[in-house]
Amino acid sequence: MPIPGYRLPSWEDNAPIVGVPPEPDRWGHTKVTITGGNGEEIPLTDFSGRAWPAIFLQDGATGLDLPPMEVHSDTSPNLDGGWFRSTRAAERPILLPLYLYGIDRRTILNLKRKLSRTLNPKNGACILRFTEGDSTSRYLTAYYKGGMEGNEGTDNAGFTWCRYGVQLTAFDPWFYGDRDVVAEWKTGAGKVFLKGAGKPFVPLDISTGTISSRGVTVFNPGDVDAWPVWEIAGPVRSFTISGPDGRQFGINPKDTSSDLIGTGETLTVDTRPGYKTITRSNGENLWPKLDPNPSMFELPAGESRVNVQMNPGASSAALRLSIRPRFESY
Repeated sequence: MPIPGYRLPSWEDNAPIVGVPPEPDRWGHTKVTITGGNGEEIPLTDFSGRAWPAIFLQDGATGLDLPPMEVHSDTSPNLDGGWFRSTRAAERPILLPLYLYGIDRRTILNLKRKLSRTLNPKNGACILRFTEGDSTSRYLTAYYKGGMEGNEGTDNAGFTWCRYGVQLTAFDPWFYGDRDVVAEWKTGAGKVFLKGAGKPFVPLDISTGTISSRGVTVFNPGDVDAWPVWEIAGPVRSFTISGPDGRQFGINPKDTSSDLIGTGETLTVDTRPGYKTITRSNGENLWPKLDPNPSMFELPAGESRVNVQMNPGASSAALRLSIRPRFESY
């Protein structure tokens, strides 16, 4: 027996349609551009006006939604099935079907050279950017892998046109937004500089003595975890910052009579993979001063809580947090 489902009444049923159909939002077409390491930007979806001759993105692009995932498991020779161990996002392969159209032979040759300069990985990574009708923009960093080797078959090239299936690889598989989510807490009343998706960071009141905040609420508007950058403006004598799962890092000298971070100085803790640095504004590396077994944690998607313990040296101390949200798709 088939699964029962709801069927909208038709005019043949001679039955009235109940309710008012929803009105779709007016939404402009998605704009796509690609920018090479040489800084040259090529629009791929501009079909009108002086855009001709141009390079167009055709139907059939792949690799632009959820990235491929690696799933690791264990098995037993005596039991059915297996056990899930872990998963990770793999590098993202992308295919862009491109059509190059020129008004004459010289034009198509110039378009080929322009595209090859933009894609050449020796010039650096490419930035593939998608801008929606509401001006929301997300980008992906990728490297050219192949597809522009050339095929002079009758279905692939002509005197003033050609087609390429450009293959890119995004080693960081996540999309990024253009704006960081930033909040700052100063001694006294906290001030939120930027709200994320309607949910701001809850302000933290810092007193002139030792402060302890159990469970400062933060919100990551992305789809996956994001790695924060912390900035502590002095004077501060010691601090500890703990993540939602208990991982923490900090610097707590035995002698707290002097400032760890002086007035006018800033300590930056960059937790992003590939960085993992803790430096003073004068360039001094303070990694050796970290407490034993430090763990620079990420912030999960959605709402979470972090714990902050800080011993300000005076009323001008401040704590600043910034994250760049990451997304599964454009």
